[in-house]
Amino acid sequence: MRIKFQVLGNPQAQKRHRSSSRGKFIHNYDPSAKDKKDFLLQAMPYKPKIPPTSPIYLTVWFCMPRPKSHYGTGKNQGVVKDSAPTWHTARPDIDNLFKLMADSLNGVFWKDDSQICSVIAQKLYRDIPRTVIQIDY
Repeated sequence: MRIKFQVLGNPQAQKRHRSSSRGKFIHNYDPSAKDKKDFLLQAMPYKPKIPPTSPIYLTVWFCMPRPKSHYGTGKNQGVVKDSAPTWHTARPDIDNLFKLMADSLNGVFWKDDSQICSVIAQKLYRDIPRTVIQIDY
């Protein structure tokens, strides 16, 4: 079975968990909790009725927004230059982008991340920033 959908907006990277202390008490928190919740809310219309327990094969395209320097000027305003790159090689790192996406969908689109046995992930420049996810099981 295949589920394919997109989540609009700039792909967000997973942030490291933080700790703070007050006296003898240590408080741990996830600074990415809101980003994960927002991601899942956009994905919910595509969730399976029952999360599969079989192996999961993921293909993910992280479509990053193009900077203004990729576009022409004057009469070519809004037209992507021939010299503009396709691949996004700057931060955020692809593994941190993937981690936020996988953690957001865990328990809803599959029972546990341990089921993910194959991943193809790409970070590309596109005019519309979004994350495109294809789940095969």
